[in-house]
Amino acid sequence: MIGRMPFSRPAGRAVSRRGRSGFFLVMPSRELPRLRHTIAGLLAACVLVSTAMPRSVRADSTPAAVLQELRSFQNMGTVLYVAAHPDDENTQMICYLARGKNYRTAYLSLTRGDGGQNVLAGDLDERLGVARTQELIAARKLDGGQQFFTRAIDFGFSKDYQETLSIWNKDEVLADIVRIIRYFQPDVIVTRFTTQPGGTHGHHTASAVLAAEAFKIAGDKNAYPEQLKTLKPWQPKRIYMNRGGGGGLQMEIGGEHPVSGTSLNELAIRSRAMHKTQGFDNFRGFGGGGGGGPRSESLNLLDGAPATNDIMEGVDTTWNRLSGGSDVATLVGQLLEKFNTNDLSANVPLLLKIRTALSNVPIDAVTSEKRRQLDRIIADCAGLTFRSQVSSAEVVPGEQFRVKHVALITSKMPVRWVSSRLSGTELLKAAADLKPGTPVEQESQITVPLTASLSHPYWLRADRALGTFRVDDLALITEPDNPPAFPLEHTFEIGGQRIVLQDEPVQLKGDVDGGDRPAQVIPPISMSFGSDVAVFVPGSTRRITVQLTAARGNLAGRVQLELPKEWKVSPQRQDFRLKEAGANHPVRFTVTAPQEMDSAKIVASATIGSTTFRHERAEVRYRHLPLQLLHPLAAIRAVNMDVQIAAKKVGYIPGAGDDIPAALRQLGCDVSVLEGEVTTNHLAGLDAVVIGVRAFNVRTNFGPTLASLAAFAEAGGTVVAQYNRANNTLPAPFGLRLSGARVTDETAEVRLLAPEHPVLNKPNRITAADFSGWVQERGLYFPNQWESRFTPILACNDPNEQSLEGGLLVAPHGKGHIVYTGLSFFRQLPAGVPGAYRLFANLVSLGK
Repeated sequence: MIGRMPFSRPAGRAVSRRGRSGFFLVMPSRELPRLRHTIAGLLAACVLVSTAMPRSVRADSTPAAVLQELRSFQNMGTVLYVAAHPDDENTQMICYLARGKNYRTAYLSLTRGDGGQNVLAGDLDERLGVARTQELIAARKLDGGQQFFTRAIDFGFSKDYQETLSIWNKDEVLADIVRIIRYFQPDVIVTRFTTQPGGTHGHHTASAVLAAEAFKIAGDKNAYPEQLKTLKPWQPKRIYMNRGGGGGLQMEIGGEHPVSGTSLNELAIRSRAMHKTQGFDNFRGFGGGGGGGPRSESLNLLDGAPATNDIMEGVDTTWNRLSGGSDVATLVGQLLEKFNTNDLSANVPLLLKIRTALSNVPIDAVTSEKRRQLDRIIADCAGLTFRSQVSSAEVVPGEQFRVKHVALITSKMPVRWVSSRLSGTELLKAAADLKPGTPVEQESQITVPLTASLSHPYWLRADRALGTFRVDDLALITEPDNPPAFPLEHTFEIGGQRIVLQDEPVQLKGDVDGGDRPAQVIPPISMSFGSDVAVFVPGSTRRITVQLTAARGNLAGRVQLELPKEWKVSPQRQDFRLKEAGANHPVRFTVTAPQEMDSAKIVASATIGSTTFRHERAEVRYRHLPLQLLHPLAAIRAVNMDVQIAAKKVGYIPGAGDDIPAALRQLGCDVSVLEGEVTTNHLAGLDAVVIGVRAFNVRTNFGPTLASLAAFAEAGGTVVAQYNRANNTLPAPFGLRLSGARVTDETAEVRLLAPEHPVLNKPNRITAADFSGWVQERGLYFPNQWESRFTPILACNDPNEQSLEGGLLVAPHGKGHIVYTGLSFFRQLPAGVPGAYRLFANLVSLGK
């Protein structure tokens, strides 16, 4: 993974209160998600006839898979599952409803999990939200559901749902839930959590409270009437709360997936295991073993019509529920009775009759989805496959790129390739008749508009508010991810009817580098600072380097820094010339801070001709997810503060991932990253060693390294351990026990318990003012037991809770010191919080 996006600050409440000026310009890039669960294998391998062989509309177009898809098409029953975060969903229930009962099933996660923790890498905040979005999409491909989100931001742990609703824009989040209900049209809504406040996350309770309120008003034409330009009021039949244990309606779930033969329980386990950034990589829950035996789920009615035996009691789950749908229902029933599994093409004539009958059903979001599903079933039965291939997935505004379209028919059914369109514009010059087993290739050229939006998640496009993302095009709320940058429609004529199939240009990579990549729009030049934060002392001057990277050759222009007038920069601008694509060129500026302590956003901009670009290239890379390409604003936070540090050489032992080395380098330290087992030789000459977050949770065989660290401290060094997860007793030289206690209010009063201790005085005098401007939280998983040699340095607590003294503990060890801190420096330092820098400088400077 590459480094974090510059100035991608934590999703904390204090960030917004200080007037966070969102630095992200977002543009569309990826798949059309409302088709996601049925075209998940759009470019997966089918039957190889030649090197030009197109890939299948779906990865699995076997007779069993097509038959199951037809059963899904037949069923109009719809369930929406609602909770707060990625991993809150009950994948067993979603899998049973979607794959066992063939209901249209979706999970609405109010947030994208951006405020959580990450066990795999240092990605946090917006980038973590991007990764968890993809994890949820991948999970739904396994359990068969669809995926939705609202604009709500996961701002970290909340102990009170009223606090959650006050930080989220309640009206906007409620509007999003109503919009999704009207779009998806669920018969039944299921919440994961109760509406009654208790000992759970405030986001959890808030998700249920908002879902219950949305249930009441989604059918009211006077509620959010602006949505009714494209949607219609929709009143679900009932809303439940799903929980373990007895009570309420009991639903037996279990069985096998009729296509693969895999138990639904096993598919649900695999789905949940996609939450790898949260440590579910090896999840084997639900009783383990993946057995398919039934289990019971309890559903407690929150509102709506009671049911005695089944959640769909009193709901017509057939096409008969729609005007003009009875003919569709009859014909689908006939086809299922006589479905030919030996010759799929023999089913096409009746499928086309169904398609004709479907034209008499009013068009809305659900029937449009069903029409697309039926066209894909027809294509599968006809043996029609296709792909649109590009040599490079990355294109630049203003340039042309060539697309090779390939189609193949494997049955003897006459099929004519009528057209391929991009946003309504015809791409191909002539129609073509397809012959069995003979791929037909056609080429087109696409011109990228000069005004084309760069690829970047749509929810990060604009400055975000206190607790919600700002999305100017609210129609995107029903999309979990960006729509394709270049949406294609292929029209094929079969049996006198024209079916339309969605596609997008891709660069074929197979399983390499994140798999096949859709075409995305990038700037011709990108810029980066290499750090989130630049630390200044008032009135000081330091060099700021901007790294230019060319995406195309023969680029010439000028680069400059945009910063407040109180800050001075020299030179004002510099010319550049980059001859080759991929060339890197550092440009150095001298920046002088004002005398007054302040912070500023510094933006790099490059002008080529008459166009100015202000973007960094950032990639979110995980082996279990498709590569995510982002283009945030190329910016760095300049922090002008009075800070001193006595430590010169500091070692860093990686944990789950944080930006501490970059912060220490900004303070002037020489940082050595210590991988693997650390010996006393590795520690020679160091002043201090910092252990990364959750190192005790993610590192194996830490014992020999701890012995070396103990010897290092005994000889006069300082060891600073950052937070680890709860229910863990840390061994010597720490000797303390962690708890789940945390302080979530980032404005909570901090009381100095040992004001004369060196850690609060040298080289920086720490006062209560140093705890202003913190983001998201004070800290987490504070120890609740420690040896008497430790001195608690400070205390804090959330409102109406017990004071916690385990946030910062310091103990002498031989000639040196051992420090344990649950304070969230891993969030504060990348956010440029001055007091956090000053206190952390004192930690590593102990004894110097």
